[in-house]
Amino acid sequence: MSAALESALLIPARVERWFETRGWVLAPFQNDAITAYLRGESGLIHAPTGSGKTLAAWLGPLCEAPPSPASAGLQVLWITPLRALANDLQRSLTDAARGLGSSWRIEVRTGDTSSALRKRQRERPPAALITTPESLSVMLSYADSHAALASVHTVIVDEWHELLGSKRGVQLELCLAHLRARRPELRTWGLSATLGNLPEALDVLLGGAQGQLIRGPAARDVLIESVAPTTIERFPWSGHLGVQLLLPVISAIETAGTTLLFTNTRSQAEIWYRAIVQARLDWVDQIAIHHGSIAPKVRQRIEQAIQERRLKCVVCTSSLDLGVDFAPVDQIIQVGSPKGVARLLQRAGRSGHRPDGRSRVLCTPTHAFELVEFAAARAAQRTHALEARRPLRRALDVLVQHAMTLASGPGFTAEELLREVRATYAFAKLSDDEWRWALDFLTRGGAALEAYPHYRRVTMDDGRYRASDARIARLHRMAIGTITSDAQVRVKWVNGAQLGEVEEALVARLKPGDAFIFSGRVLQLVRMKDMVAYVRLSNARSGKLARWQGGRMPLSNELAASVQALLQLARQGVYAEPELQVVRPLLELQQRWSQLPTPQTLLIERLHTREGDHLFIYPFAGRAVNEAIGMLIAYRWAQQQPVTFALSANDYGVELLSSKRLEVDEPRLRAFLSREGLAHDLLASLNFSEAARRQFRDIARIAGLVFQGYPGARKQVRQLQASSGLIFDVLHRYDPQNLLLDQARREVFELQLEETRLVAALKDVAARQMEIVPVDSLTPLSFPLWAERLRSQILSTETFQDRIQRMIARLEKRAARE
Repeated sequence: MSAALESALLIPARVERWFETRGWVLAPFQNDAITAYLRGESGLIHAPTGSGKTLAAWLGPLCEAPPSPASAGLQVLWITPLRALANDLQRSLTDAARGLGSSWRIEVRTGDTSSALRKRQRERPPAALITTPESLSVMLSYADSHAALASVHTVIVDEWHELLGSKRGVQLELCLAHLRARRPELRTWGLSATLGNLPEALDVLLGGAQGQLIRGPAARDVLIESVAPTTIERFPWSGHLGVQLLLPVISAIETAGTTLLFTNTRSQAEIWYRAIVQARLDWVDQIAIHHGSIAPKVRQRIEQAIQERRLKCVVCTSSLDLGVDFAPVDQIIQVGSPKGVARLLQRAGRSGHRPDGRSRVLCTPTHAFELVEFAAARAAQRTHALEARRPLRRALDVLVQHAMTLASGPGFTAEELLREVRATYAFAKLSDDEWRWALDFLTRGGAALEAYPHYRRVTMDDGRYRASDARIARLHRMAIGTITSDAQVRVKWVNGAQLGEVEEALVARLKPGDAFIFSGRVLQLVRMKDMVAYVRLSNARSGKLARWQGGRMPLSNELAASVQALLQLARQGVYAEPELQVVRPLLELQQRWSQLPTPQTLLIERLHTREGDHLFIYPFAGRAVNEAIGMLIAYRWAQQQPVTFALSANDYGVELLSSKRLEVDEPRLRAFLSREGLAHDLLASLNFSEAARRQFRDIARIAGLVFQGYPGARKQVRQLQASSGLIFDVLHRYDPQNLLLDQARREVFELQLEETRLVAALKDVAARQMEIVPVDSLTPLSFPLWAERLRSQILSTETFQDRIQRMIARLEKRAARE
């Protein structure tokens, strides 16, 4: 039977009729996805943002749905990584269901869902439930979970690329394995828009089972343009442009109907929102700010206003990276480097978000070198160079949390759960010893903690492992999840309405009466009580800026390679991209005073100043890896001669500064950059015990060794650090082979030091030609590294900005003399 005939027989005519009423045509990939679903298959749908992935996955279940499934129970679980997307998604799925004549009830269950609604859903389940990995785990923690989920025949995982490579993804893998063990014919479909390792992503999603990889149309041509400063500083430093490009950005906003202005951090979003509102007070009711720390109800109102075309611009972060159709959005503005090709294309796809639309993104630099990165992203788009998301293995803290979840609910036998766990990609190679350790950890706390009764959380009952008592199960439900962050303080008006959340570290620096900026407003702290900051509007024009951790994203390998390829062309005198024409004076000065790096060369600059001997090395491996390379060189150098280094790093390179004269030659540097003895030397080059202790805090929280506190009364970060630190010391002394300690060490290497990328970078460096260039002054490439180190120093008589500006003036004079 031909594929076309099979589709015609399987797909009901009402699908085509509904598409015709909307002026749409069923795309070939949608046709393939629906047909594969109706054959009982699972798979992964990969298609550009706005091309119809949601319908491709949703129409299959709707085609099977009986006209009136009132008593059929829960049929479909739709997993979304962001609970902020759930209500928007609910509207979209409901519209499609009604369009095909289905009376399916589609509801949402996330951490924001009221207890009353959750109770009603258990008593009278909807046909389809939109939920998050965390909420699915909570559902499995109840004794009746098997009965409640028995009728689920399909799980759809939205934005799978956002979960892949994280502990949330591992958590979902375990939940899916448990559902498949109950119902082997369960169909699982994933949706993804920007991903470089599709076969691996499919394998992880399906636990190694066979499935269909369905590719949508080729990524549409995304128009990537840049805002060019009127003058280019030849010695840029990170963030120095600030909002200096505000006027051209406002002009761009004026020309479009609705604009999403993306920033890389929530703090940056606050800055740009206030700058736009202060420049255009007539837009005050047409501009909004949207990020993950703003209260859910406020975010929902903003999303609804976008749909209704009531907003001219929304300043946002990754909180609006994902989601269903935002057809009214005409334009995307990206402030700062996207750091990755996929991230820029994902954001660009939020405009022209329809099958026949064209996406456009206007990139605004925060320093001159970011113009090169914008051009590099455009070049990488032409070759379809997208970043991969590598899945995690052996996250034992997630494993014991999942086992505790099942023990709190239906219970489990060791043999059954081990089969389920090994059916996942994350734990396919779990050893018998590791499994026995996990059970011992749950039943008696392991060798070091067995004397403490509250660590005996699971007992054997009639051959099944179950939570020791109901209180332990209740406490566990409150702690389910793998997202870790600094403690959050709720921000409320004095009348009780909630604005959102900020990190405790900010509020700890404030006293009543102080002003701070949050949610686009200048607020005054009235009082602090029970982890709630009560505020009112302040008359001050400014205040302390709310900042959140995790704002630094590393430059991806794909974008870094594209940047170096453009620099190689510039070295040959080729400036084909418009952004390179703008920064040409900067690049030509770099080549005149030193050299431009290329994919085949490793540029090393030597400079002597009154501070000492500087060594600038440019591997282009991302901030964390460059910093690790710097620490490695510093440690190995110190083994040969007594020397102390000051170190700074950015995405392009690393600076090492010594007060002593350095003997620099290629054999010495190649030895310092060798992969031989890497693990030992990295361990010795940093305070590894302290790094592992900090990493252990999150592991201990996920594994249930420390309790974060009750809702609305969360423990402070220093309390959690003290509790986890005490446990770390006990385990280190009395149970040094504890597998959670081993995991903490592994995660320092894998997550903090990006060991895999570090090894690849050192291998790449070994294959390059080394160019050691003596220079007479800071160069355009080395200046940002010098400024980065200066920023971290405490200067008693002048600000670091003053010293930077004085250095710039000195360097510009030298350039002008030439």
